[in-house]
Amino acid sequence: GLGLREGIQDSSSFIIFQIKLCLSSGEIQIPAASTAMEKLLWFSLLMISFSQAFVQKDMSRTAIVFPKESDNSYITLEALSKKPLKAFTVCLHIYTDLSTTRSFSIFSYATKKTPNDILIFWTKGKGYVFGVGGPEVLFKASEIPEAPTHLCASWESDTGIVEFWVDGKPKVRKSLQRGYTVGTDASIILGQEQDSYGGSFDANQSFVGDIGDVNMWDTVLSPEQINTVYVGGTFSPNVLNWQALKYKVQGDVVMKPQLWS
Repeated sequence: GLGLREGIQDSSSFIIFQIKLCLSSGEIQIPAASTAMEKLLWFSLLMISFSQAFVQKDMSRTAIVFPKESDNSYITLEALSKKPLKAFTVCLHIYTDLSTTRSFSIFSYATKKTPNDILIFWTKGKGYVFGVGGPEVLFKASEIPEAPTHLCASWESDTGIVEFWVDGKPKVRKSLQRGYTVGTDASIILGQEQDSYGGSFDANQSFVGDIGDVNMWDTVLSPEQINTVYVGGTFSPNVLNWQALKYKVQGDVVMKPQLWS
């Protein structure tokens, strides 16, 4: 009856509280439970807690594979720096055959104030869309070759200048959001485009293919640095670091060796 349900709810609330204490203290140890039901509840909630926790890993030579279209499969990344951004550079590899089929998200950085605080998006028939704080600019391209493709996008508040590099080659510079500041406490997602903070996904905008080598700095990299990153070097990325990536997996996402060198 009602009394039993209330007892279970009280017990589960207490166990959840204990799990949070254990996780925060780093002590993963199930205490002696008084009933078999409590032991089962402990185990179930502990597994849920692990599945929802961020892990940190060196992702060198690893690709994140999104094998099929969905509205519920994605990777959430946790930024190393929690500071507002007055400048940034994002670089990553993508490998997909979707570009002549439909549009899709490449990199989605949302804040509670602005769902598209940073957005890199492919629009079929038009090219690469790069957004900061909502407004967007277009870098025209008819398609993405069906080959691993390296992208870098940078922006600085002082001038509003944005740069976009494809396989080490720059597109013509454009201007966007001079004087703006990108917010903090970001939800950073690969595989989906956020229309609200951490959600409102559309399967028709999901990414299908491989993503790797995702690095982000709080500065604008020079052309020489961009080219070094393109050929496999790095410059101590301080917002997202592929060699020490904090991430959380949701849905049908697989880690595999990279198909590019």
